[in-house]
Amino acid sequence: MPLKTEPLIVNIGPQHPSTHGVFRMRVTLDGERITDVEMIVGYLHRSMEKLAEERTWTQNIPFTDRMDYLAAMAGNLAYCLAAEQLAGIEVPERAQYLRVIFAELQRIASHAMANGTFLNDCGAWHTPLFYMFREREKILDLFEMTCGARLTLNYMRIGGVSFDIPDEFMPKLRELLDELPDRIDEYEQLLVDNEILLMRSRDVGVLPPELAISASVSGPMLRGSGIAWDIRKADPYCLYDRFDFDIPVGHNGDCYDRFMVRMEELRQSVRIIKQAMEQLPPGPHNAQVPLNLRPPAGEVYARIESPKGELGFYLVSDGGPTPYRFHVRSPSLINLSALREMVVGQTVADAVVTLGSVDINVGEVDR
Repeated sequence: MPLKTEPLIVNIGPQHPSTHGVFRMRVTLDGERITDVEMIVGYLHRSMEKLAEERTWTQNIPFTDRMDYLAAMAGNLAYCLAAEQLAGIEVPERAQYLRVIFAELQRIASHAMANGTFLNDCGAWHTPLFYMFREREKILDLFEMTCGARLTLNYMRIGGVSFDIPDEFMPKLRELLDELPDRIDEYEQLLVDNEILLMRSRDVGVLPPELAISASVSGPMLRGSGIAWDIRKADPYCLYDRFDFDIPVGHNGDCYDRFMVRMEELRQSVRIIKQAMEQLPPGPHNAQVPLNLRPPAGEVYARIESPKGELGFYLVSDGGPTPYRFHVRSPSLINLSALREMVVGQTVADAVVTLGSVDINVGEVDR
């Protein structure tokens, strides 16, 4: 006689090492296989968008640090670009190059965290994570040297950046860039052909390109599915059209491909930073912007290629000192929307690996 089992519902989270923050997956199981999953968010909701409508344009910059706090430079940059477009502010060329340097350093630090924690989800001990933290800490040292902070940086400003780089910054940056290619080779020798990583991530959490496009995912998730879309090339901002770099893509759309895309993007970020350093011109690091900025009435949407994907800000001004509307298009939330289709039919262990490969930050999901 065929045996029938009752479906079992298991809550993974909201506080659990595999959820990468205060996030809950309510999983329906048939034995070890997942038949359905519901993503439950909102535990970290702080009403940031509504609070931003009561604060001045400049006062809102620290809010953007607290979304994806592992890539605060990206949040700063996207918001400042939107405010500058709305107010018609011309950013000095030196400031734009500095923005590129810091945005790409932040991408390296973010991908180091993403790949390190992903390997933990695959069952590795902390060794790979600590290897990648070695470089991440050096980048945070550069951030601290420049703006005094390491995590929530509040470095970008409407019209440029808050501080020019100190004299000791460039020698330290060159030292880091000289080391990074060998370090990335070291990661690949350690991991790329690792039998456990291949078994845990190959053909796991497959995201077909058609589904990736229809779900509006972006960043390494989209490129891991073979779609060569990068806003830095498709819709350049901050002088990215002056730099020569490639768009890494995957072939199978699985967890391994997303891991490898982030690994190769480390190399591309190094290329971009080296070119920005060579082209960095003298001049002011900020435009003269009044503290009581009042952009003319209108609306704007500005986007960047953050480490996790398309990060966009939709701002509406009524001519007052605060935004009339402040809305964020966060890649973590959009990328998470495809998780159900990626994990149904897999085991619980595979679902944990798949979630790790999405690289969400719950601060950006909930806002």
